[in-house]
Amino acid sequence: MDFQDYQGVWVFIEENDGEIASVSLELLGAGRKLAEKRGVELSGILIGENIKSLAKTVIEYGADTVYVYDNPIFKHYRTESFMKALLECSNKYKPEIILFGATSTGKDLASAVATDMPTGLTADTTELDVEEDTGLLLASRPAFGGNIMATILCKKYRPQMATVRAKVMKALPPQLGRKGKVIEEEILLEEEDIRTKVLEIVKETTKKVRIDEADIIVAGGKGLGSAEGFQLIQQLAGVLGGAVGASRDVVEAGWIEHPHQVGQTGVTVTPKIYIAIGISGAIQHIVGMKNSGLIIAINKDPEAPIFDACHYGIVGNAFEIVPILIEQFKKSLSREEVSHVREV
Repeated sequence: MDFQDYQGVWVFIEENDGEIASVSLELLGAGRKLAEKRGVELSGILIGENIKSLAKTVIEYGADTVYVYDNPIFKHYRTESFMKALLECSNKYKPEIILFGATSTGKDLASAVATDMPTGLTADTTELDVEEDTGLLLASRPAFGGNIMATILCKKYRPQMATVRAKVMKALPPQLGRKGKVIEEEILLEEEDIRTKVLEIVKETTKKVRIDEADIIVAGGKGLGSAEGFQLIQQLAGVLGGAVGASRDVVEAGWIEHPHQVGQTGVTVTPKIYIAIGISGAIQHIVGMKNSGLIIAINKDPEAPIFDACHYGIVGNAFEIVPILIEQFKKSLSREEVSHVREV
């Protein structure tokens, strides 16, 4: 195929209740780097109802151009309607790369678009790069159960597409007042053209564990030996006022529920402090926490891969080290509280 007509990097901007999803802002940061490396424009594509005003934010976070489909038919996400808009826009302007957040919406839309074009799609990407001369997107992700990192190329088709996990890329600081182009697109699409109908939106009322929002995470692995041993993690997290994380092995063993799992098949987290205890450090776990501000590892195996990913490492028995940490933190935090009371 002749790819000369395909230029530019696009980001699908996911919007929920009038707010742009954080993963879309992160992808604008990643897309900006790819576009500059290729010497092309970065564009965002916004699809929804009453979303024109969000184009300003998309530009402030790095986009040069924003394509906007603002129509009541896009009030709720439906695969068919959003796919038709994105296909129409892509066929018209021919981007060389399109990035989507690896959310339920992003993954659904990306797979539908890739199938219809047809083109390649790399799912759950954790690293992005591009070859300056060829324009090939280098989309990397853990493979074979997280034992290796695979870089996937789409050599024969355009656009190249990838879904990217939240929290693995970093959004650029917004440039208030940044200028860019907003192109409003029209689409000939009627409600009767769409086979699915939204009858009711039921909002979830149960409280979910959100370790991706925690500032401090204490995570445990199979090195703790048992569900009883894992309680040590709960105790340290409680003292620090942090959240509890876990490796995949721990979740599969039934010691804690899946929402606590950190890694490729769990949650990607970026806390200020991440304490990994009894976690060996498989690639699939590392990709889920490597962007943490400060990583502290405790493991009795000095050769554990986790020590290559941490800022501070302690080699030793967790059942000897963690109780000492708990006691010291209790004393230290108690002194801080007393000092604060006196100041007040």
